[in-house]
Amino acid sequence: MNVTSAAQAILDAIKAIDFNWSTMEQADSTVIVAAALRAAADQVVQQEEPPANFLDVQVAAEIDQRRATRADFLAIADELEGLHT
Repeated sequence: MNVTSAAQAILDAIKAIDFNWSTMEQADSTVIVAAALRAAADQVVQQEEPPANFLDVQVAAEIDQRRATRADFLAIADELEGLHT
């Protein structure tokens, strides 16, 4: 199966979830979804910081929006992982 590197990163994150081979029990679905959200955030809205001497207000606002979107993805993942503990 050919998939993009972004899709592959999400699949890899899901495959990395603990699987107990002795009991054949997979990790809680919320943990799987959280891993997929984190991988999606890494692929779609990568972490970025504007340069220290950056003065372009429009571009800075766009970076802030992307950072907020990433934070939203990660907050959902944190909430889902919190359900598992």
